[in-house]
Amino acid sequence: MPLNYPTPSLPRRMACWLYEGMLLFGVVFIAGYLFGTLSQTKNAMDNRHALQAFLFVVFGIYFVWLWSKGQTLAMKTWHIRVLDLSGRPLTQGRALLRYLWSWLWFMPPLGVSWVFALTGGEAFVIIMGWVAIWAILSRFHPRQQFWHDALAGTQLVDVSPPKP
Repeated sequence: MPLNYPTPSLPRRMACWLYEGMLLFGVVFIAGYLFGTLSQTKNAMDNRHALQAFLFVVFGIYFVWLWSKGQTLAMKTWHIRVLDLSGRPLTQGRALLRYLWSWLWFMPPLGVSWVFALTGGEAFVIIMGWVAIWAILSRFHPRQQFWHDALAGTQLVDVSPPKP
């Protein structure tokens, strides 16, 4: 039974989402450098699928570790916390489940792009369109939560400091 914590507004959650994406550039840079160095990859297209799998694991470690502590850096900035439905911090298992379900932000449009062999610009439009649809679908959740949170048994809550 979910406790009644306030849900952050959709614009605030999406701003946090965008900020998280910017911060992930640093994670990708360091992980890509480490992968390239350890695998002695000279061309970016060599070992592409191995790099993608490596980044999937690195992102998983990053998010599971920080979500099990309650917040990523972007979430701290936007005063958003992730909890289970009882209001407790996530276990690592629950955080992993949330990580896997969160790929619903990207896997459907990436699958469509792959099946129809879409180019970069076309794929970008499909991905951004799906992201907008996925975000708007949260309006149909009883507590305005994202659907991957509902599937994972988690919730984003507003932890803004009280206003004077």
